Amino acid sequence: MTGQSITLRLRIQDPVPGVAYSLQDKKNHPVGPVIAGDGPLAFDVSVRAAPGPRYLGEFVRSEGPSRRFVYIAIGTSAGQHGSTWTRRAKIDIHTIPEDLLARALEGAMLEVLLPGRAKDGGPACATVVPLEGWRVVG
Repeated sequence: MTGQSITLRLRIQDPVPGVAYSLQDKKNHPVGPVIAGDGPLAFDVSVRAAPGPRYLGEFVRSEGPSRRFVYIAIGTSAGQHGSTWTRRAKIDIHTIPEDLLARALEGAMLEVLLPGRAKDGGPACATVVPLEGWRVVG
């Protein structure tokens, strides 16, 4: 296996209550779906960081030579049949600062705080801009 495993926490600040959210693997399958309540949701995802840095793993997607991201599936995409929502949130990971990546490689968990709602009031989707940048937690 190439690279060293690090853990990233994707925290959704204000998800839409009653809607399913999950990580989405490379085969577009929902993994670990949960139904949002009144509070934040968080998904911990393990990725491998290789020199470059390059990010690898069952949840890491690529676009072009350097963009790497993780999808959060929402509504029917997360396996919630009958949901009015069919969305995905794209969370960029190639933007993690080098100093924080170094901390993650030493065992620290990195977290990013994400908005839960789009301008239409539904779940945030497409490329989601973090409310706050990556930070070390725990």
